[in-house]
Amino acid sequence: MQTIGLVGGMSWESSAAYYELLNRGVEERLGGLHSAKTVMASVEFAEVTALQEAEDWDGVADVLAAAARSVERAGAEFLMLCTTTFHRVAEQVEAAIDIPLLHLADVVAEAGRAQDVESMALIGTRFAMSRTFFTERISRHGLEVLTPDASHHDELNRIIYDELVHGKVVDDSRKYVVSLIDELWDAGAGGIILGCSELELLVKQADSDLPVFPCTTLHVEAALDRALG
Repeated sequence: MQTIGLVGGMSWESSAAYYELLNRGVEERLGGLHSAKTVMASVEFAEVTALQEAEDWDGVADVLAAAARSVERAGAEFLMLCTTTFHRVAEQVEAAIDIPLLHLADVVAEAGRAQDVESMALIGTRFAMSRTFFTERISRHGLEVLTPDASHHDELNRIIYDELVHGKVVDDSRKYVVSLIDELWDAGAGGIILGCSELELLVKQADSDLPVFPCTTLHVEAALDRALG
């Protein structure tokens, strides 16, 4: 079993989900008392969020790269960033280490192609939806990627940052997101990317007639395939 490196803290709810899913996944695959071999460095969410809001992406990259190097020194054999938004600096982080980075966008694109989906819609933070760093990476795999109309961005951001990162799951917010999924379906989406770990607390496959692609779950499954391969 390979040791999985994790850079977390963005948010701690996301990191906790990664840790739980990795260990449950190893237990399910191997049985008995087996658990995942992991090393995590958890950054301070307020610090990197302030750097993001200031558009200081070199600063964000420095923080995450330092965390990644510490994970590598501790014995990790490949790296995961437990975040979607901060994949904005994934290439800079990858360049700072000597172990492979398992890029979330590549994992999501491969899952979409495996289900013969031609177009996907990304729901996530305002930043992830309004910039192209994540959608363009998915598009390199031959998929069309849609995003919600900008009129929805503030409300989605509020749901994520004011509710979900604090572990609050609000039924009205679920109804809002499900309604938005229907709107994206009408716009031509063949699948929905839950592009923020915390959204998996709110929306499940049972809530949508479209295929739902939960980023964290897919990322974890790909990591388990590699670690146990």
